[in-house]
Amino acid sequence: MDTEAQPTERDRSFPPAGPEDTSGPAGLEGRSRSALVPRITRSLPGGRITLALLLCLLFLLAVNTLVARPFEIPSGSMERALRAGDRVLVNKLAYRFGDGPERGDVIVFDGTGYFGDADYIKRVVGVGGDHVVCCDGEGRIRVNGRSVDESGFLFPGDSPSTVPFDVVVPDGRLFVLGDHRSDSSDSRDRLGSPGGGMVPVDEVIGRADGIVWPFDRATGLHRPDSYARVPDREADVVRPAGGGHG
Repeated sequence: MDTEAQPTERDRSFPPAGPEDTSGPAGLEGRSRSALVPRITRSLPGGRITLALLLCLLFLLAVNTLVARPFEIPSGSMERALRAGDRVLVNKLAYRFGDGPERGDVIVFDGTGYFGDADYIKRVVGVGGDHVVCCDGEGRIRVNGRSVDESGFLFPGDSPSTVPFDVVVPDGRLFVLGDHRSDSSDSRDRLGSPGGGMVPVDEVIGRADGIVWPFDRATGLHRPDSYARVPDREADVVRPAGGGHG
């Protein structure tokens, strides 16, 4: 007896497999989404080009708010590195997730209540706890007992300061100076005012990382080695009475 299974005819009561039925809710949702962009572009003057420009604008606004922003140099107080009219890119995330500003950094900060109702750009000379003195026997600024060679960025012909000072920077504050010392209004000019000319770290908008305009001056801004060698704290120093100004 032949026991081999005999081929059976396909049950014709079921329709053959075909494309997935998209007439259900999921299919309608997919078609609605795919039709959304054409409907938006038809409603906008200029169509897809206008939509692309709007998306780019939203992206730039988000970057400007959260990540970086351009800043136009308003004066010559940071020459020779920065000239009036230069535009620098301010890194707003530089101090968001790590340590605060370091000596030698070029920062942009909100000066409201301390310098004036505007944003300012200066170089950090002292951070919280630093003992900053002008000047040593060679006319250089001393930070935590170490003289700082500023010749690499100081405006040609300027001395480190014609204003003597001897301060201890309070915690959470910054002592800032312009590179063009003879044309800069900075911490030296406010030693006797409320806050003692020290900028609160919380008012720092970000670190200026480079010039982006004009193109022929585009370059990065780096922390000078002379500040990187300054010790964190000065040992056995005689502090000014009252722990400094401010």
